[in-house]
Formats: sequence, C-alpha cells, structure tokens
Amino acid sequence: MELEIRHLQLVAAVADVGSLTRAGDRLHLTQSALSHQLRDIESRLGATLFRRVGKRLVLTPAGERLLESARDVLDRLQQTEQDIRRMTRERAGLLRITTECYTCYHWLPLLLLRYRKAFPRVEVRIDVEATHQPIQRLLAGKLELGIVSSDVTDTRLVSRTVFDDELVLIASKRHRFAQQAHVKLSDMRDETLFVYPPKEESGALQRVLLPAGAVPARIEEVQLTEAIFELVKAGLGVTILARWAVQPLVDAGALIARPLTARGLHREWKAVMPKDLADVDYVKGFVELLERFGPTTRAGRPARIQPVSLHS
Repeated sequence: MELEIRHLQLVAAVADVGSLTRAGDRLHLTQSALSHQLRDIESRLGATLFRRVGKRLVLTPAGERLLESARDVLDRLQQTEQDIRRMTRERAGLLRITTECYTCYHWLPLLLLRYRKAFPRVEVRIDVEATHQPIQRLLAGKLELGIVSSDVTDTRLVSRTVFDDELVLIASKRHRFAQQAHVKLSDMRDETLFVYPPKEESGALQRVLLPAGAVPARIEEVQLTEAIFELVKAGLGVTILARWAVQPLVDAGALIARPLTARGLHREWKAVMPKDLADVDYVKGFVELLERFGPTTRAGRPARIQPVSLHS
C-alpha cells in the first residue's frame, strides 16, 4: 500500500482550506514540508491531485476520488479512537473464554451474574470450538482466557490456579458400577469408554488406564459432552469426566458417578491468558471470581494424576 495516514490528512486539509500554508497551520507542519509530502503522494500514485486556480488549490478528479476515501478512513479512525477511549473509561471490552475438553458450562450463569455487576460493559463469549485447542487459540489472539488442566509452558502466556476437581467414572444408574463404592481400574477392561477426540490426548486414558494395563474393550471418540451423557444414559458405555461437569445429572438421578480407585483421581485447573492481558482489570476480575465461585469439588491442593496399580 502506497498511501499513509499522514497523506490522507494532508489531502483533506488542503481540500478544506485551499492552500499549503493554511493546511500546514492545521497540521502543525511547514509549507515546505507539506509541499514535499504532496509531491511524494503524487509520485507514488502517478497522478496530479491538485491544480492551482488563482491563489487557491483545487482538487483534480483524481484528488476528489482520493478525498472521498480519505474522509471515510479518517472518520472511521477517529470513531475507533473514541470507542476505545470510551471502553477504557467504562471498563468495557470483550472476554472470549473456553474450557479445555468440556462443552458444559452449567456453573457459568451464577458466576456471570456476579461478574456483570462489576463489569457491566464487558461482553463474555464462550468459544465452544476452541475447547480442544485453547492454547493455540490464546496464542493466535482468538481468546482472552482459557480454563485448562494441562501444563502450560509457553512463556507468552501466564497461568493462575483457580480450582481443582476429581475425575470420576460416569455410568448409567442401571450399570453394575452403581452397586460399587468405587471402580477398580481392572473393572474397565470389559467396558466401552467414551472419550473426547483425539483419544491420544485423554489424560485418564493415556496417564491412568493404559499405564496400568486396564485397556477398555472399546474406545469411542465423541465430540460433545452432551452427546457423551446421552450415550452413557442409554447404557452404551461409560466415561470418565470431572465431577463438576456431570453433577447436575447425578443430582437428578440420571447418571451415577463413582471414584476411580479407592483414593480417587484429582486435577488442578488453571486460568491461562496472554501476558499482556494478565493485568487488565476485567480479565483479572473474571479469574478472581473463578477462584471463589468456579466449579470446585474439593478443598485443598490436589494431587497430580499419577499412574496407579491395576487393582486399585
């Protein structure tokens, strides 16, 4: 692109006042500097933009066409600057979030009620499509906040622990596991296990079941949490999810949740954001509410998921 903002400002100013001297007063530049800029513009475009009529500079047809675009661009830029300043004054903005692996957000409405009281001008959007690629979306500038349980090593991001949870075995209320206090890993060998794709990234499968030799009879990938719930309710298999993700259905008696092994499996969740957003007030405010009102299911620091024995 040959033209710059200063070129558009020059053309608009000269068209308004009719001379380089008076345009220079408006733009706080000397007449010679503006004359040099005008020659530069005309050289780049290969067209004459003004002609002299008496003591006044008037637009040529090419100049009129450029002025039309210049007015539009400069007006848009001015409006954008005003919008951004207003957003800053009014604590306004856009907060795009996603939760790694899970497409259920039943815990979010109550949190949002509190958030909107503090930040009424911030629009919160949930990006369900980013649930399997939160880190990539954060780095691409497509998200402001990701809620993840995986390790974050990229130095362009910062993370803050917000809550912890327990992974539990989810099954139909008619399943044999409903009669057990907890599920042994060896019990999984005869089951169909529903996991999010790709299965190679399933923490429970790759870091618990497979190392223990408890390979399920069938492993099926399902994209959505809600679809997994329906398959499990129908008795077509079981799944391993965070207790908070399924708690409303467990409370309603639609599904049962059982600890995996007698001691259970626990994880730590983090709010992750780009470094330059870490101190933005409406981002910090959401993270602080997550710490206080997020889907926490047990107090204290959780143990990392570790491989356990087959008979646990």
